[in-house]
Amino acid sequence: MKRYRVKPDSKVDLGKIDPGSTKGFKGGKEDAEQLFHPLNQRLLAIQESLWAEHKRKVLVVLQGMDTSGKDGTISHVFQGVNPLGVRALAFKAPSPEELSHDFLWRIHAKVPGAGEMVIFNRSHYEDVLPVRVLELAPPEIWRPRFDQINDFERLLAETGTTVLKFFLHISKDEQKKRLQDRLDDPAKRWKFRTGDLKDRAHWDDYMEAYEDLLQRTSQKHAPWYVVPANKKWFRNLLVATVLVETLESLGIERPEPEEDLKGIEIE
Repeated sequence: MKRYRVKPDSKVDLGKIDPGSTKGFKGGKEDAEQLFHPLNQRLLAIQESLWAEHKRKVLVVLQGMDTSGKDGTISHVFQGVNPLGVRALAFKAPSPEELSHDFLWRIHAKVPGAGEMVIFNRSHYEDVLPVRVLELAPPEIWRPRFDQINDFERLLAETGTTVLKFFLHISKDEQKKRLQDRLDDPAKRWKFRTGDLKDRAHWDDYMEAYEDLLQRTSQKHAPWYVVPANKKWFRNLLVATVLVETLESLGIERPEPEEDLKGIEIE
């Protein structure tokens, strides 16, 4: 976990982080699959305890370039969890109503309530990524948002939310393969957008924006993890491991019955 966690205020050079790395894990895909099922069962138990306790909250943020595997991470890591108390949300371009408020207004409305686990597929960080790279707003608008995001996530943490953020790091070559696969496969073609190619043309600018983002917004109360995501099995294993071990360390427990159940017999 520590190997992939971004220390607060530390400089990040994504060019020196291998998207195909599996450092820290000595096995291969089959070994990972054997470890993954028990992790999933532990996550299920944690989620049920979280809902039963109904005090704490969990927010998982997934960011990454197109085809980095945000949807795949959600479907694999959270498979089998009880839909009660779990929500996955995808943030698209803001609506006119959302644009009439501050950029965090629509985000704050979707954060988890007591007992909930919420996964953001893209998030408030879009307001310092495409907004910056595509010059949708000037620097004097998006640059202060780093501090505003830190303050927002500190508020969440101080009011009982565990915030975990994952940047799914793929290579430009791997993205090319995945985009071509979408284009060639009729079952996947619906996922292909010509806008993906526009973003791909700005790859280096996005990497610079992500490096700045990771350095400025990885905090003790809301850490970023850079997840090598070229190998889908390792991506899933790493995210599941960080999630499960972090939540187990909180000591979430199911509450005792509100009534004295001694002597009760079911006839």
